[in-house]
Amino acid sequence: MSQANPLKRIYQTVEQDFSGVNDQIISQLHSDVSLVDKISHYITEAGGKRLRPLLVLLSAKACQYKQQDHIPLAAIIEFLHTATLLHDDVVDTSNLRRGRATANAIWGNAPSVLVGDFLYSRAFQMMVKLGNMQIMQVLADATNVIAEGEVMQLMNIGNSATTEADYFEVIRCKTAMLFEASSQTAAILANSSTEQENNLRQYGYHLGMAFQLIDDVLDFQGSAEEMGKNVGDDLAEGKPTLPLIHTIEAGSINDAELVKEAIENPSQLDLKAVISAVKRSGALDYTQSLAEQQADLAIKCIADLPESEHKQAMIELAHFSVNRNH
Repeated sequence: MSQANPLKRIYQTVEQDFSGVNDQIISQLHSDVSLVDKISHYITEAGGKRLRPLLVLLSAKACQYKQQDHIPLAAIIEFLHTATLLHDDVVDTSNLRRGRATANAIWGNAPSVLVGDFLYSRAFQMMVKLGNMQIMQVLADATNVIAEGEVMQLMNIGNSATTEADYFEVIRCKTAMLFEASSQTAAILANSSTEQENNLRQYGYHLGMAFQLIDDVLDFQGSAEEMGKNVGDDLAEGKPTLPLIHTIEAGSINDAELVKEAIENPSQLDLKAVISAVKRSGALDYTQSLAEQQADLAIKCIADLPESEHKQAMIELAHFSVNRNH
């Protein structure tokens, strides 16, 4: 079975709703400022997996939500995510995302940052229209935490003394937080019990952690064609991800020194040598196993949801998160 099939099957369970989300995205992107319009459409048309809006739709349906507000909510989540990508690519000086040139590589840093701001503010306009103060609270808090995560990651760049605990705090804030907010706000929309809302929130958290852990494995063993970005990108930026941290802690003295040097001086990077060191240390298997633990925890969090094709799709999504090559 190809990697694409499980994800395609998951999307099919909310196919009609997803079409509505895409319509919302297109209509809400409009700006009378031509450059805003152009960059916004460019970044959203790049596609990607759109996992966070998918998570909104699946969670709402799994909570037996019958109305239509999950569609604009999913579009809001996608705008928040897209805004962070625009800002990330500027901070990381990335030139490739989803197999295409980044917005900052084409239009420059200043327009990319400002259009990211436009998407954030448009998302908050849409939240106001949604009119649910509890959802706005969750998303305002999540956006704030994501910004803190970005700053923490920036502070860790080039720091070979970054610990596993430091790393987990960064990915909790930077990645898992929006997954968590996606499933939690869907539960709020569905007027779920406090217990069910908390379970959905925890599901999103564990799913987000699993996704980021696998992303960090793929940075060492994926292919640029499948991932849509260059292999070793994080390493080249001096980011101390878990495979590197574990190699420093568990690898041979020589391998640990090689990795420390790569983090501290990424411009002098010998990518092949570092990848070999990481593989020798067992760091990729270690990171993979932690991701699988997170996926298992995610599945346990939704055990009490009523049986449905959407709950099953959420279980499949957790499995997909750790068995993918892009």
